[in-house]
Amino acid sequence: MNIIYSIKSSFGIYRGLERSVYVLFFARIINSVGSFVYPFLTLFLTDKLEYSASEAGLILMVVSISFVPGSLIGGKLADVFGRKRILVIAEFFAAMSFMICAFITDKHLIPFFIIGAEFFMGIVHPTSTAMITDLSRPENRKAAFSLLYLGHNLGFAVGPLLAGLLYNSRPNWLFSGDALTTLLSITLVVLFVKETRPTGEQMKQSLEEKEDGAAHKNLEKAESGSIIGVLARRPGLVVFILLIMLINFVYSQMTFALPLFLKDTFGAEGAVMYGTNMTFNALIVIIGTTFIISATKNMKPILSIMLTALLYAIGFGGIYFGRSFSIIIITTFIWTVGEILGATNIDVYIANHTPMSHRGRMNSIVPIIMGAGHAISPYIMGNFIERSSVRMVWPLCAVFAFAAAGGLAVLYLAERRKRGQAAVQNS
Repeated sequence: MNIIYSIKSSFGIYRGLERSVYVLFFARIINSVGSFVYPFLTLFLTDKLEYSASEAGLILMVVSISFVPGSLIGGKLADVFGRKRILVIAEFFAAMSFMICAFITDKHLIPFFIIGAEFFMGIVHPTSTAMITDLSRPENRKAAFSLLYLGHNLGFAVGPLLAGLLYNSRPNWLFSGDALTTLLSITLVVLFVKETRPTGEQMKQSLEEKEDGAAHKNLEKAESGSIIGVLARRPGLVVFILLIMLINFVYSQMTFALPLFLKDTFGAEGAVMYGTNMTFNALIVIIGTTFIISATKNMKPILSIMLTALLYAIGFGGIYFGRSFSIIIITTFIWTVGEILGATNIDVYIANHTPMSHRGRMNSIVPIIMGAGHAISPYIMGNFIERSSVRMVWPLCAVFAFAAAGGLAVLYLAERRKRGQAAVQNS
C-alpha cells in the first residue's frame, strides 16, 4: 500500500496542468515513437546510400548546422505570428521532407531533404518551448516541462526498436513512418491545443505594470527591444547559460569518450557494454523521472541544476575507476539522475527569467549557445585523449562539473542577495 501511495503521490505533480499540456504530452509520445530516421541516419548514409564515413560525417555536420538558422527564424516567427501556427506549419514541412525521401528515385537527393527537415525542426524547437512556457506558471512549470520530457523518452524507448526492425527489410518506411507519426501528432495540436501567444492587450498591460514599478521583480514581464538587449539586462542569465555550456561539455562524453573508454578497457565486449549501458540509462529516465521530479518539486531550479553538476562530477568522474562493468552501471545511475534533474529544470530556469514578449527568441538563441558545449567537446577531448589517455578524461570531467556547480552556487547566492535587497527597498 505504501508503494502504491508513493506512486500516486509522485504522479500527483502532474495534476492541475492546462489541458493543452496533456495533449502536447501525447503528441510528443507519438512524435517520438516515430523517431525512425535520426537514430539510423549514419548507417543509412553509409550502408544504403554508400557514402564513405567522411562523406557521411560531413552530411551529418551540415544537418546539425541547418538546425541553427531554423531555430533563430522560428523564435522570431513564434513571437510575431503565434506559437501554434508556426509549430504546425514547420512540423508539416518537416514531415513532407521525410515523405519525399521515402519515394524519391535519385537516392543521392535524400540528404538535401533530410537537411531541409532538420531546418524545419529547428523552427519547431523554440516554438514548442515557448508554448509550454505560456501554458504554465512558475509554480507548476517544472511539472509541465518534466511531463513533456517523460513523453519524449516514452516514445523514444519504442521508436529506435521499431526502426531497427524496419531498417533491413523496409528502409524507405523509416522516412514514411517518421512523417506519418509527425502528421498524427500535429493533428492533435490542430484539434485540441489553443494558441498560447500572449495577446496584444496582455502585452500592453504587462508593459504598463513594469513601467509603474508594481512588478519590477517579475522577470517574465513584457519588455521592448531586441533579444540582445534583454540578455544585456540579465547578466545572471548570461552567466547561467555559460555554466550550462560547461555542463553540456561534460555530458557529451556519454556519446564520445564513454564508448572509446569501454572499448579501450574491455576490448571487443566494449560495444555490447555500451549498448547495454545506454538501455539502462533510458530505463532509469523512464522509470525515475516522475519520482525524482516529485521529490525535488519544491527545490529551486538553480539548486536542482547545481545538483546536476555535482552528480555529473561524481558519476562521470567515477568512470575513472571503472575496471568492471558493475562500476560503469553504478556511475551511469548517478549521472542519469543528474541528467533528469538538468533536463527538467534548465528550461524552467530560463523560462522564469524570460520576458513574455521574447519567449520564442530566447528559446531560439539560448539552446544554440548552451549546445556549443556539445559541439566543441569531441574535438577538444579527442585531442586530449591523443595527448594523454581516455581514462584521464574522467578526472577532467569531474573538475569541469565541480567548477560549474561552484559557479551556480555563487549565482544562487547573488540572486538571493538581490531579492533580499529588493524586499528591503519595498518595505
